[in-house]
Formats: sequence, C-alpha cells, structure tokens
Amino acid sequence: MNSIEVSIRNTKTRGEVNTLRAKDFVPGIIYGGKDKNQKVSISKKLVKSLLDKENFLSNIITLNIDGNTQNVLPREIKFDIITDDPIHVDFLRIVKGSKIILEIPVKFINNEKSPGLKRGGVLNIVRRKVELKCPTENIPNELIVDLEGSDIGESLKISSIKLPQNVVPTIQGRDFVIATVAAPTIIKEPEKPAETEEGAEGAEGTEASTEGTEGAEAKETAGEEDKKEGDKKEGKNDKKENEDKKTPAEKK
Repeated sequence: MNSIEVSIRNTKTRGEVNTLRAKDFVPGIIYGGKDKNQKVSISKKLVKSLLDKENFLSNIITLNIDGNTQNVLPREIKFDIITDDPIHVDFLRIVKGSKIILEIPVKFINNEKSPGLKRGGVLNIVRRKVELKCPTENIPNELIVDLEGSDIGESLKISSIKLPQNVVPTIQGRDFVIATVAAPTIIKEPEKPAETEEGAEGAEGTEASTEGTEGAEAKETAGEEDKKEGDKKEGKNDKKENEDKKTPAEKK
C-alpha cells in the first residue's frame, strides 16, 4: 500500500486554487463516509510518480494528513487539456463494511506451461479488466489467470479465477470468457503455376508464326518495290518509243 504526504488546503476562490497550481501543487478532495469532505493539496511531482505506477485507480493509498492517516481510493483525476498535467484528484474514503465497484486488471501467468501456446497457439485476450463489486477492506490488486495446461481451443472463464472473499463480478448469471487459446493463423502464399509443354510449344509456334508473318511482310514489301521499279522502267520505255515515233518536224 502506497503512503503519501498531503496538506490541508484552505482555498476558497478559483484564483487561490490557480496560485496553488502555479506552485506545483495539485488540489484534491477526500469524500465519502460520515465525515465531511476535506480539501487537500499534493505535490504535482508525487502525483505524476503515482500515475506512472500500474493500477493507480484501483489501489488503496494511505494519506498522511498533519499526523493523521486516512486510507483512500483514487477515483478521478482531471488533466490540463494543453499540458496534460494533473490539476485535480478525488479520493474516496475507505469505510469498513462498505462496498465499491472497480475495474480490476487481469494478469496471465505460466505461459510457458501451456501446451497450446507451445504448439504455436495464440492467447486471445477478451477482457483485460473485469468489473468487480468489492468490500473496501478487501480490494484485489489484480486477477490472476493461470495458463498451465491450457490447450488450443480452450476458453478461460471467470470461474477459473479465484476471487477474494465477498468479491463478485458485476456480470451475473453467466460464466463469461476472459481469454481463449486460439489455433495459429498461417498465411499460405499461392503457388506460381509451372509452364507446361503445351504452353512452351504454343509459345514456339507463336514465335514461328511471327517470323513467318515478318517474312511475308518483307517479301510483300520487296515485291512492291520491284513493281515500282518496273513501272518506272516501262514509263521510260514508253516515253522513248513515243520520241522515236515522232517525225523530224515534230521533234523540232
């Protein structure tokens, strides 16, 4: 259980509260039970160090207030929207005999002793926290799920967790699942189709056809050129014949 030093504050206006924050203190309030609400202030550095610890909002803290001690549970923290620094903390008094609803984190142990995980199975966590109704004097820090002996396809339910005395889940009437050991997921790449002999022959036939087409086009081009040359020669011969047929007077 954490124990921290806090001071009583007598701030009455918003300006006084802002002055307190400017001095790196966080205003807070203690409420609950038969006693009156009590205003306190805490070092910002100390609050930040508590926030870095796991399960801050579900752990009981002892406040030392001017020589007196008070067990409390952090209930709400407000943050500055720009700096993200804590600017206010609410604490609930722990009164013996009362009950409170909390979200308690789940912890998994003995992963190496699970046959399913050893064979490549995957731990599929359904609930990382479980909401419980707890007596204020008997609040668990965490819920332990033992994976020893769990195999692929097995579901780990709330009934497999040993809860402290008088601690009950808020979900009643069914044995809900906390986690499962799922089969491994294997992604198989599609195989590249191999070239068949028919495909290869078809490719060779295509190449041959292409060569044949190119040869035909070349012959056709050569034939057209020969034809043009022949037309030119015929034209020249016709012109010469016409010259020869002319009379000496026409030639003049």
